[in-house]
Amino acid sequence: MLAKIAEMPEPDRAMAERIHAIIKASAPNLSPKTWYGMSAYAKDGDVICFFQGAQKFKTRSATFGFSDKANLDTGAMWPTSFALRELTAADEKKIGALVKKAVN
Repeated sequence: MLAKIAEMPEPDRAMAERIHAIIKASAPNLSPKTWYGMSAYAKDGDVICFFQGAQKFKTRSATFGFSDKANLDTGAMWPTSFALRELTAADEKKIGALVKKAVN
């Protein structure tokens, strides 16, 4: 998966590298892998979260998302993905908290 990140054009590569660091710090038990060509993180073989670069699908923003295996259920409706144009310190903190919640 790290080789796939290294192949990404900027600014997707820098964002994917930062997200990788956030996930490893927040949930070191998640295993990095590729999932449909995207960087993803799995628990017991099930993908919990993923990063989709903007340039791969020619979209205006990158996407950080969660699969249905993530423990994020809150009521009858909750977000499963987030559009990212940049990563601020507040965004990084929010991603870290969501990843921790997703694996518990």
